[in-house]
Amino acid sequence: MQQTLIAGPCVIESAELLDTVAQRLVDINRRLGTDIIFKASFDKANRTSLSSFRGPGIDRGLQMLADVKTKYGLRILTDIHEAWQAAPAAEVADVLQIPAFLCRQTDLLVAAARTGRVVNIKKAQFLSASDMKYPVEKARQSGAAEVWLTERGNMMGYNNLVVDFRNVTDMRELVPTVIMDCTHSVQRPGGSDGKTGGDRRFVPMMAMAAKAFGATGWFFEVHPTPDEGLSDAANMLELDRLEPLVEKILSPTDFTNFTN
Repeated sequence: MQQTLIAGPCVIESAELLDTVAQRLVDINRRLGTDIIFKASFDKANRTSLSSFRGPGIDRGLQMLADVKTKYGLRILTDIHEAWQAAPAAEVADVLQIPAFLCRQTDLLVAAARTGRVVNIKKAQFLSASDMKYPVEKARQSGAAEVWLTERGNMMGYNNLVVDFRNVTDMRELVPTVIMDCTHSVQRPGGSDGKTGGDRRFVPMMAMAAKAFGATGWFFEVHPTPDEGLSDAANMLELDRLEPLVEKILSPTDFTNFTN
């Protein structure tokens, strides 16, 4: 079964950061025969604090992503927060991502679907796997040719998330591509003095547990020096750790006795 791999910095910080990450993804793709999709956000519209860094904005951000696509030949994923952003983002991105908080926003889903791009819908922190039937239906009925779903944990209050990996298996009944967001799932939302905290130690465990439950894709936010990152610093995986983790994910593992 084809595996979907997505990686990149949380937010566009600089052209230099995009080049550093993109070049590493190209190297990994060449060595492992993968096709990792490059991810970065042009605007983080859901930051905890008004003073938090949001990114370069849609015009400059999309141009920077287009430069990555042209220079490195990587497919691009980026998220949109408002319906009007879908059309311009689709001119650059191969995959439009719907943030978890917004996965029930009908106008946003419809606009993304109508672009003809792949639509990746992140499961809200307050929804069950079965609830994602309705965002999928909205996208498909609006013309989306391909819809992915992404698991990223459920909010349990007190600045923490819990991942119920059964969601991965259950969402496979809705769409063939179910992605595990291994870095956002280790967040502690708003739990670090006005910004999101987290614990990247658990990222590899999230990846492998999701594999056992039948995930067909993995999402990693990566950074060469994540503690210096301007968004999701506590959750991003060190760029140097991506390749060995991808190798482990792709290595043959027989979970048949557990999943049947």
